[in-house]
Amino acid sequence: MARPPLLIPRPEGLYCPAGDFFIDPTRPVPRALVTHGHSDHARAGHGAVLATAETLDIMAIRYGDDFTQSRQVAGDPIRIGEVTVSFHPAGHVLGSAQIAVEGQGQRIVVSGDYARVPTPTCAPFQPVPCDIFVTEATFALPVFRHPPPEAEIARLLSSVQANPDRAHLIGAYALGKAQRVIAAIRQAGWDAPIYIHGALQRLCDYHMARGIDLGDLRPATAGRKADFAGAIVIAPPSAFAATWAQRFPDPVIAFASGWMQVRARARQRGVELPLVISDHVDWPNLTATIDELNPAEVWITHGREDALMRWCDLTQRTAKPLHLVGYEDEAE
Repeated sequence: MARPPLLIPRPEGLYCPAGDFFIDPTRPVPRALVTHGHSDHARAGHGAVLATAETLDIMAIRYGDDFTQSRQVAGDPIRIGEVTVSFHPAGHVLGSAQIAVEGQGQRIVVSGDYARVPTPTCAPFQPVPCDIFVTEATFALPVFRHPPPEAEIARLLSSVQANPDRAHLIGAYALGKAQRVIAAIRQAGWDAPIYIHGALQRLCDYHMARGIDLGDLRPATAGRKADFAGAIVIAPPSAFAATWAQRFPDPVIAFASGWMQVRARARQRGVELPLVISDHVDWPNLTATIDELNPAEVWITHGREDALMRWCDLTQRTAKPLHLVGYEDEAE
């Protein structure tokens, strides 16, 4: 009888029969390997979780210490059943990792979400040679060509200088994007306090505890309305739909996301200053990564799969969509 494939898609997520575990399952399972801490990949309720130390810490911050019955820190390659697994930096958010699964004379690398633009808030992407590369396709359309983040931060600071009586409110997701934007603002020379929404506090504190310098961060609730003139305030995008944003003087609403390249999305959200800053690969970096790895097969987990399938066909690469559902709930 033929052995089952090394990884197979199931409703819960990617499953490894030879190791009896799932990778980034979207519902509770007995054993989960987790690529990173975003809630569409890292969910509570699993029997056991294997992940990087940072991802386990982040899951505990977000879900509580009882998010799983047992946890294990990914270190050296680990033997699970009939396969060996190893974790490699993905460049997406703090603690993010690609997961390599080796067995049956084959290596499959599951990217989770990944980025190729360096950031001081996490380890850079590490190319891992493989037979099969399992990739996201969040921005897998040729139109998505993200500008350098330094250029977007320069636009932000120019707007702050031009509008000294207004507060700049930047929508940024609590894990990864907020810290990346803060670090980029600091790299650009802004040393004044940056004000943050309370929902960002614990994760920002954790980044600083891991040695990532975010500078002087202060609660966005401290002070009178006039005190925030000329200030930079960072909050989850959901905060802008509430009365919370009304406590700032004539705010300039900004949003940091790869989706801000789509101007219709910016208009729908009422964004005055769209900042195209992404924690995912854009089209040139996605196709360049596949060229660099040159795997025998490409599997696509979620995102804009049709264009990537077409590109693989034109470049004579074997590819298939996995049609996994439940992802992209938070990452951008």
